[in-house]
Amino acid sequence: MSRILLAEDDRVIRDITVMYLTKNGLQVDVTDNGNSACQLIEMNRYDCIVLDIMMPGKDGREVCRLIRNKYDVPVIFLTALGEEHDIVEGYEVGADEYVTKPFSAKVLLLKINALINRYRGLLVKNGMIVIDDLVIEPAKRRVTIGGTVVALPPKEFDLLIYLLDNKDIVLTRDQILDHVWGADYEGYDRAVDTHIKKLRAALGTMGSHIETVIKAGYKWKS
Repeated sequence: MSRILLAEDDRVIRDITVMYLTKNGLQVDVTDNGNSACQLIEMNRYDCIVLDIMMPGKDGREVCRLIRNKYDVPVIFLTALGEEHDIVEGYEVGADEYVTKPFSAKVLLLKINALINRYRGLLVKNGMIVIDDLVIEPAKRRVTIGGTVVALPPKEFDLLIYLLDNKDIVLTRDQILDHVWGADYEGYDRAVDTHIKKLRAALGTMGSHIETVIKAGYKWKS
């Protein structure tokens, strides 16, 4: 069972979120301030940490900076601060995801599980995914190979992250379409094939990790 820390000072939000996450298989430790969050992080090993930004004691940004100085663990900001400069600052201090209130507990759960799977299945350092010479910075949507920046269009980048989050798992075209294009996508399903081809070309030799599974779909092969 994955263990997470939720630091949130709004009791109603905290209680509802804990109930939903626990019901869906997570072990959740809770606190309502940044100081005790830091103490809990020192004492325990967490698979993911969810931080409110505006909370008593150390705020979420301070806590995130402390985490990044010591640990490689996914961090999600859960906050009412939704302006662009707030979001940019959140990513700059090391957050992996930024969820604004009001939010869907189901979406938060999906983000938590995706980040846990990513960190468990890949080498992640300071929020960067490192595979040989391939370095991916999800927060900055930046990809480099051997130090050279690879310019990926939004769909190819999202496709790459989805494949990596499900490393060694075969993903059908329908699953890829739903996740990358959205469940309401009504276009041609071969769009997946076209973007896979472009992504492979952009990644050069690293593109060989993307395997075609006949009559099934695609997977990132480790």
